[in-house]
Amino acid sequence: MKILVTGGAGFIGSAVIRYIIQNTTDSVVNVDKLTYAGNLESLADVSDNDRYAFEQVDICDRAEMARVFADQRPDAVMHLAAESHVDRSIDGPDDFIRTNMVGTYTLLEVARSYWQKLDDSHKAAFRFHHISTDEVYGDLEGPEDLFTEQTPYAPSSPYSASKASSDHLVRAWRRTFGLPTLITNCSNNYGPYHFPEKLIPLMILNALEGKPLPIYGKGNQVRDWLYVDDHARALYLVVTRGMIGETYNIGGHNEKQNIEVVHTICELLEELAPGSPHSRSKGNSQGFKGLIAFVQDRPGHDLRYAIDASKIQRQLGWQPEETFESGIRRTVQWYLDNLEWCRRVQDGSYQRERLGANALREVASR
Repeated sequence: MKILVTGGAGFIGSAVIRYIIQNTTDSVVNVDKLTYAGNLESLADVSDNDRYAFEQVDICDRAEMARVFADQRPDAVMHLAAESHVDRSIDGPDDFIRTNMVGTYTLLEVARSYWQKLDDSHKAAFRFHHISTDEVYGDLEGPEDLFTEQTPYAPSSPYSASKASSDHLVRAWRRTFGLPTLITNCSNNYGPYHFPEKLIPLMILNALEGKPLPIYGKGNQVRDWLYVDDHARALYLVVTRGMIGETYNIGGHNEKQNIEVVHTICELLEELAPGSPHSRSKGNSQGFKGLIAFVQDRPGHDLRYAIDASKIQRQLGWQPEETFESGIRRTVQWYLDNLEWCRRVQDGSYQRERLGANALREVASR
C-alpha cells in the first residue's frame, strides 16, 4: 500500500512515517509545507529508503495537491498537517483557520476527485484518515468523566475550534459524497523529536540551561499523556483495519497534572543529568525544581482532558505499551542524547540550511 501522509515532517507525522517504513512493507509519500514545526531531520533514519518520497507542498494549494495525487497514486491518506499550538492560535488565529479548515477542505476535494476516478477495486480500498485532537471536546467537569466518541464538541480555543471544524468537514464529505473517511481524536502526545515550544521538551531544555520553568496558573490542569510511538502504531491500525465512518479515541491512560509532569522531569534530570550546574548535586538545595515559576494562566484554558480508549482496544486490539513512567524516562534520555538536534531547532539553523538548499535548487533550475 502507498500512504500519503500530510504533515509528515511534524512531530506526530514523522513518528508515523518512521513506524510505517521501519515496521511494514508499505510506501509513504510525505507532503509537508515545512513551516517552523516541520523538520526533515526527524526523518533522517528513513529518508534514504526507496519506499519513502517527499513533496514540499502546501495542502491549501489545490493545483499542487492534485498533481501530487496524480503523480503518486496513493491508496490511503493520513491527514496530520495542522497548526497545533494553542498559545499561537490565541496570538494569531489566521494560520489556524487557513491550514486546519481551508487546508482540510482543499485536501478533501482533491481526494474526492481522485477517488471518484479510481477503478472499482481501488475505489473500494481507498481510505481518508483524519487525525484530530481531544481538545475539540472542551474540558471535563467531574473527576471521573471521560471523553468518548459520542462526547459533544465544545472547543475552547481558536486551535481546538479550527480542528473541530475540520472534523465536521470530514464527516460531511462522507455523508454527502460518500468519501470513505475515518477520524481519530488523541490525547496529549510526548516523546522524541517534539518541537521545543511544547511543555515537556520546553521544561527539559529550560532546566538544563537554568532558565525558568513557566507553568500556567497553579499547574493543576490535567492531561492524558500518550507516548508518540504508541500513537503512531494506533494510527496505522486505524487506517488499515478501522471501519469506514467510525471515530476512534486514542489515549495513553496516563492522567497527570501539569505540575506533576514538571516535577517528574526535574527528578529524572537529577538522576540522568547529575553534572548539570542547576542540579542538587551541585549544591542547589531545590535543584531543578527551584526553577519552577508559576505564570498567569492563558485565556480559556481547559482544566481536564481524559480519554476513554476502550473502543479502539475492543475493536482493533490496541493499547499503549508505554506507561507514563517508562515513556517520560525514555523521552528525557532522548533529549539528553540529542541536544545537537535541539540546538539546531532552537537557533533556527535547521530552517536556514533548508532555505539555502531550496535557493540553490531554484538557481540550478533556471
